[in-house]
Amino acid sequence: QVQLVESGGGLVQAGGSLRLSCAANRSIFSSKVIGWYRRAPGKQRELVATIPKEGNINYADSVKGRFTISSDNAKNTVYLQMNSLKPEDTAVYYCYAQYREYSGYLNDYWGQGTQVTVSS
Repeated sequence: QVQLVESGGGLVQAGGSLRLSCAANRSIFSSKVIGWYRRAPGKQRELVATIPKEGNINYADSVKGRFTISSDNAKNTVYLQMNSLKPEDTAVYYCYAQYREYSGYLNDYWGQGTQVTVSS
């Protein structure tokens, strides 16, 4: 069972910055995809940024140029640096990872979420 533990959320003023961290108890190098999603009040969960095993890093259009996703394979940790935050970035941010198990099946794993609140 993969456990993902987020940290770094909080309250920040518009224009400010936060860095989220997600620590995994399994090698993130072996993941098929790892990244971040968010759910704003009254809205569906949406992709923020992901790092695929193969291919390019993917960002939501709404965060391009402001957010940066990165990973440290030695620490099994993925980060989300969020700059120029806007009130509309207010949401619960979830770490996500997908692994292909020995059985061949793909399994999705989610962290518990961390609240990010941006005040205007």
